[in-house]
Amino acid sequence: MFVAAALGIAVFIGIGGEVVMHLWNWNLPALFGWPQITFWQALGLFALCRILFGDLGMRVRGSHRSNFWRRGAERWEKMTPEERERFRQGMRACGGGQTTPLDSQSSG
Repeated sequence: MFVAAALGIAVFIGIGGEVVMHLWNWNLPALFGWPQITFWQALGLFALCRILFGDLGMRVRGSHRSNFWRRGAERWEKMTPEERERFRQGMRACGGGQTTPLDSQSSG
């Protein structure tokens, strides 16, 4: 079982490196004039993307994004109408350099 898993991982990594290399070499030199890359550079780029972006959105159930929105919806449902209105006013004031209603309450 261990040998099959190790072989599967090696095949996945090899295919991932090949896909990244071919996509890069097909698109980026023509679009931006960037140099072509080797398989090993593509493998490094593939590893970097996996580190930075995790599963690249491949997971369907229980993903971080769906949990984020679910928690937000649960918090929204627990808010009173007054809290919801204060939240809306605070969101409208964001980015305009204005203080939010929550800021004015905490200072007074």
